[in-house]
Amino acid sequence: MKILVVEDEHRVAQAVREGLEQESYAVDVEFDGEDGLNAALADDYDVIILDVMLPLMDGFAVCKAIRNADKHTPILMLTAKDQDADVVSGLDNGADDYLAKPFSFEVLIARVHALLRRPKTATPDILAVEDLTLNTITKKVFRGKKEIYLSVKEFAILEYMMRNREKVLSKQNIMSHVWDFDSDILPNNVEVFIAYLRAKVDKPFKGVNLIQTVRGFGYTIGGSNAQ
Repeated sequence: MKILVVEDEHRVAQAVREGLEQESYAVDVEFDGEDGLNAALADDYDVIILDVMLPLMDGFAVCKAIRNADKHTPILMLTAKDQDADVVSGLDNGADDYLAKPFSFEVLIARVHALLRRPKTATPDILAVEDLTLNTITKKVFRGKKEIYLSVKEFAILEYMMRNREKVLSKQNIMSHVWDFDSDILPNNVEVFIAYLRAKVDKPFKGVNLIQTVRGFGYTIGGSNAQ
């Protein structure tokens, strides 16, 4: 899952980024409204955390422009203001939720999880493919009754694949959703992580190999058209 944080206070932005990365999210950060809008329109994010008081273009204008571009990514407005008028303005411009500073990181994470659970994003807490289950809240993965221990990046890749079960995902798809924009990542790195996942998710278990390669196109989990 990939999150965009648009926040001009560098200390706050870095703290939010580090916390979200600990939760297995890939995170991009922008520090002004114009760059935030450009990033939101250029990439496919699962959630946008958007400050209101931004240089060049305030958060309300950014939010409105995102919605006018027919982007429906959930938006959490993050601001020091907590007046009713500001809440109303944010929601009227297309925000999905509103969190006033100062805030606890636990509350921020709870709000992000709530946005991801909304029906329009179709992201349940527990994902399942055959006998493989992944809990997005507890970060635990089981195949049958046996727990599988994954690194943060392995978990993020598996979650993305399970959210898109039976879809063929290219290496570029995986790179853009699991790594942030500034990461020094190559397609071969995706192959390495897929091999790590297969060694943990498939090889120790008898029966169907869930992670499959579709030659020339990418990878799928739970698909029937792999080769």
